[in-house]
Amino acid sequence: MATAARKSLTIGLIPADGIGKEVIPAARTAIEALGSDIPTPKFVDLIAGFETFTRTGVALPEETVEVLKNDCDCALFGSVSSPSRKVVGYSSPIVALRKILDLYANIRPVVSVSPSPDEPSKVDMIVVRENTECLYVKQEQQTFGEHGKEARATRLITERASTRIGKMAFELALARPRRHLTVIHKSNVLSVTDGLFRESVRAVQTKDPRFEAVTVAEQLVDSAVYRLFREPQIYDVMVAPNLYGDILSDAAAALVGSLGVVPSVNAGDTFVMGEPVHGSAPDIFGQGIANPVASIRSAALMLRHLGYTEAAHRIDNAVDSVLREGQLLTPDLGGTAKTQEYHISLQKNS
Repeated sequence: MATAARKSLTIGLIPADGIGKEVIPAARTAIEALGSDIPTPKFVDLIAGFETFTRTGVALPEETVEVLKNDCDCALFGSVSSPSRKVVGYSSPIVALRKILDLYANIRPVVSVSPSPDEPSKVDMIVVRENTECLYVKQEQQTFGEHGKEARATRLITERASTRIGKMAFELALARPRRHLTVIHKSNVLSVTDGLFRESVRAVQTKDPRFEAVTVAEQLVDSAVYRLFREPQIYDVMVAPNLYGDILSDAAAALVGSLGVVPSVNAGDTFVMGEPVHGSAPDIFGQGIANPVASIRSAALMLRHLGYTEAAHRIDNAVDSVLREGQLLTPDLGGTAKTQEYHISLQKNS
């Protein structure tokens, strides 16, 4: 869903933690190589993340939020090292940004690179993930019961959020050749919460005659994962609540080689933020071998959402060419290339 192209382009850069510091510069290089296809970009360096929290006691500084709100047209976010244990005072900055900026849709294309530009991709799907609700409202509590500790989490599903993510998914499906949408849920067990999500998404089709052209299917989330690996070609656009969408898109990355090649954007009605699907990868941080493709493709998605379609195509075509040649692959794809080598290659191919 592209918006009208703008006359100016100010981009917030939030590398955050780990390899985010290595892959976001590569995305910047790709944008800078576009020349006159976009307005001269202005980049604003911003901070957030667990490392910021350990230094300052705040994971998402208010200044970062204010600059994004008031000065930026869009942003790129790298990765965050949220700990698996509870840390008093810490909350994920990317989850917070999605809520503060009302970036209610996480759009994650998963596309394999075909051997030649003339051949269709074997895997070509979009996972549309609701970005603000489900278990990610982070309302948890732990109590003591008769048999020891008991932990509970609140799962929030609303008609409003489900309807607007449904509309986003229908718009994306309508713009694709197959015009097929699969609603992912587990309403055979979670009949109230997933039932509301399912009903709200399906109701979107009845309110807009354009969406009658979209074929709608449903799939239980566990069956969806199974069929994702057995027959990925059946999927075109999938729409899911927050947790299911997170899991499905990460799993789908295995079909195209690595999390390092899967991009996403967090999109709302007035702002868009690109974000590679991978994490902060502390095991390889500092070695210069992080795969920047997901970050670079996220930049392309961000530009496409803003209306710079030709610029986005140039970035995607440059990345496709590099991957087809197979000479510049990072270790996650079986190669030995360094992150920095992509900067040079993109400048030549864009």
